[in-house]
Amino acid sequence: MSASGYVDGIEVLWRPGCPFCSRLRRGLRRHAIKTTEINIWKDQAAAARVRAVTGGDETVPTVFVGTLALVNPSVKEVVSAVEAEFPGRVAEFSGGRRATGRRSWWSRLS
Repeated sequence: MSASGYVDGIEVLWRPGCPFCSRLRRGLRRHAIKTTEINIWKDQAAAARVRAVTGGDETVPTVFVGTLALVNPSVKEVVSAVEAEFPGRVAEFSGGRRATGRRSWWSRLS
C-alpha cells in the first residue's frame, strides 16, 4: 500500500494496550531493526496518517517505510519493505553482516 508521503526510515505507529503492536515492536527490537516509534494516542497527526491509509480506521501497528504503508505487518514483511525501498541502505537499519562471515539475521529473514 502506498503512503501519502515519504519516510526516510522505518516508522512504527502504535498505541498502548495493542497486543499486535507489542508483538511487532518486540520482534523488531529482538532483531535490532532501527525504527522510530510513534504513539498515535499522543500524536494526533500520526493518528490521522493511520486513518488516511486504512480507510478511516486507526488500525495499528501501521508501519511506514519509504513510500510504503504496511498495516499489521510481520517482521518479515517490514524487512521486505526495507529491501524494496532502500536496497543500498539495508545495513543502516540492520547492522549488516557479522564479522564471523555468517549470514546476518537480516539475510536469514529475507
